[in-house]
Amino acid sequence: MKIKKLGVNIDHVATIRNARDEIYPSPVKAALLAQKSGADSITIHLREDRRHIRDNDLKIIKNKLRIPINLEMAPTNEMLKIATKFKPSFVCIVPEKRKEVTTEGGLNVKKQKKTLYKIIKVLKKNKIRISLFIEPNISDIKLSYNLGADCIELHTGEFCNIFNKGKKTYNSFSKLKRSANFAKRLGLEVHAGHGLTYKSAYKISRINDISEFNIGHFIVAESIFVGLKKTIKKFKKIINK
Repeated sequence: MKIKKLGVNIDHVATIRNARDEIYPSPVKAALLAQKSGADSITIHLREDRRHIRDNDLKIIKNKLRIPINLEMAPTNEMLKIATKFKPSFVCIVPEKRKEVTTEGGLNVKKQKKTLYKIIKVLKKNKIRISLFIEPNISDIKLSYNLGADCIELHTGEFCNIFNKGKKTYNSFSKLKRSANFAKRLGLEVHAGHGLTYKSAYKISRINDISEFNIGHFIVAESIFVGLKKTIKKFKKIINK
């Protein structure tokens, strides 16, 4: 079985820094430590309101990192300009609402398909791999494929919420599995992310068609107690058991 990759999202290192408007803890230091600890890529979400990652973080991390940067961004002209300026290895296009605490769901691909098509076209010209953050349903996967995306990232929030409450996850898990299988047959690379913990990531890692996990909040939270290095290494083992 092919080794599953782990993308480490360091947004919430920046959240802690920004809470006191200090220069620490450093997202750059976190990115470099994650790289050293076995992360396959670093994910950062540059939000419109810059609530955590800032433009200068992206600039420094891009210059210092050896592993790929996965830039999460809203489908806006401002973010497109930033992506084409810094040229990260990967871009994951995500929905964004100013008042949300965290990303609340997948893209409305049908509603935004014209905008997404234009953005994907520009990103492809700049040789940037494009992923769309979507709900696990067949119609959005078909649209993602037709728009020219290279990958999809399945929103695992619904599954994780049910799983964390100790409720039956059969239907939610089946949706993820069917979606991953369908996308893989179309030739899309399949990633997963949102709300994942050790236990929920292990469960979803049983889906062979998912090749990459992007995890942030739990990694940063757990690292308070055991350190970033141990947390990353444990996740790598869990998703590849």
